[in-house]
Amino acid sequence: MIAAERTAPSVSRRLAALDPPLRYRSVRLVLAGLPVEDEERARALARVLVCTGTGHLAVCTGLALLTRLGEPQDVPYLRTLGLLRTLARPVIHALDAIDRPAAAELELRGHEGAPVFRPLLAAVASGDRGAVRECLVALPGDLAPEAARRVAEAARLAELMAAADGPVAADGADAGLVACAGRLLFRMTGQRDYRPEILSYRDTPYAYEAFARGASLLAPTLDHQALLLSALQELRTGPAMLHDWGPGRWEAALAELTAVLERPEWRALPAYEGEETGVRRRLAWMRRTRAQVLRAPYEPAPTAVPSGPPAATASSSPSGFSRLAIEICERDPDDPDTIEARVLVDGLPVVPAYFGRGPADSPERLLDTGALWATGEPREVRLAEAYCTEGCCGALYVTVRRDGDQVVWSGWRSPVPPGGKRELPELRFEAAAYDAEVARARDDGSWMWPARRTARLIAAGLRERPDLLARWHVRFGWATTTFREVDETLISLMYDAEDGSVRQLLWRVPEDGTPPEDRAAAALRRPLTEDPRGYGR
Repeated sequence: MIAAERTAPSVSRRLAALDPPLRYRSVRLVLAGLPVEDEERARALARVLVCTGTGHLAVCTGLALLTRLGEPQDVPYLRTLGLLRTLARPVIHALDAIDRPAAAELELRGHEGAPVFRPLLAAVASGDRGAVRECLVALPGDLAPEAARRVAEAARLAELMAAADGPVAADGADAGLVACAGRLLFRMTGQRDYRPEILSYRDTPYAYEAFARGASLLAPTLDHQALLLSALQELRTGPAMLHDWGPGRWEAALAELTAVLERPEWRALPAYEGEETGVRRRLAWMRRTRAQVLRAPYEPAPTAVPSGPPAATASSSPSGFSRLAIEICERDPDDPDTIEARVLVDGLPVVPAYFGRGPADSPERLLDTGALWATGEPREVRLAEAYCTEGCCGALYVTVRRDGDQVVWSGWRSPVPPGGKRELPELRFEAAAYDAEVARARDDGSWMWPARRTARLIAAGLRERPDLLARWHVRFGWATTTFREVDETLISLMYDAEDGSVRQLLWRVPEDGTPPEDRAAAALRRPLTEDPRGYGR
């Protein structure tokens, strides 16, 4: 400590003299990958910088070091330091590595919706578990993904659920806690924060296990059915699989959720026909999703997921080849998101493991265009794009080629994570099995609703007959549906304007009650006699 006290002033002066000055983010990234030969000396220096530093950059440098080297004894003064607004973010990063609940409390206090969390934070501070449970259940159900994770961490949700588990869990209060846990887990799986927050929630396996055990306490309502179906979606194909589950635990959680959904009173729910449009859409989603998630999983999850990508482990296939599975994931319409073509290799989802900055690309992009078909000519395929766009935070690409009776994925391209390099492995699939799975996923239209099927048929027709648009000097872009108007088909067309710029027009095909095949056929007849450049006006 004496050596650290002598060194700290010199470090502070050098940091203050930097021109241009460094920002905290840069300091954090540099220190994240910096080798530390003597951890004790570095830790002592960090504590001196944090506790006696007089410059913002010096204190932040100490906090960045504590992110790697901090210990439980550092928590009390870090909590105090976090009350300073300009240091709150660096302190949260440091506490995240040492005491997640403390970091979550500090995060929620400074959150934009802080008044909503005040009762919960007061209950957490009091140590009254009953009060914490009541405050959790009273929270709104539409929390942002990061806020949902921080709430679960601050309240120690997994511990709270474990304490409620058992014979005393048959009252309404604990059923409310189970539903609350399901909502928080569901919100954490949303990807509007670019990286699924469920990946950052360390207690994910314990929370899902507790939710699955308590699922039988829930009344068979539409909201509860949606929570159970969403949980099964994520456990079968989502980023939640990437946590270390341990032997048998993943399978047990799947089995318990499935058993509840197979009960007669739960099976009857999706058969109802709602009067409101939103309810009808949700019931239709439930019918589609039940048929999908109640099938047997493609393969068992590994007993211990490695810290690296899934393909870093040896294939469990008897042939020694990796195994491919593709499942289309449509989120609960009450919290819509992009439709994903989730790619699993040896049972684990590739996109969150290799990329983690956005959802997998749509089935229209990966399957309908034939992007995943392997030929002798190598082809680079985009599997995912960052939620903010590729130009901002990148995308995940892989080169696909056929090599005799094998299909090879290699030449991965994605942003390098902070602090080092990442080499993604070459994957080899048995060609016959690979082709069969791609064809199965492409031909499976069970996930589509009428407007989405109409979009697929129109896109296929325009690709098969490029002359329909070419005669008008128009190019096809894409066809899909939108969050706001899920029953309206939207087609993007491109053309060159007189000034040389590229223009986009959006062609809307509304729902009119006719079958998708008839609607698509009618749409494809229009370009025979009518200039598409007038469709979007």
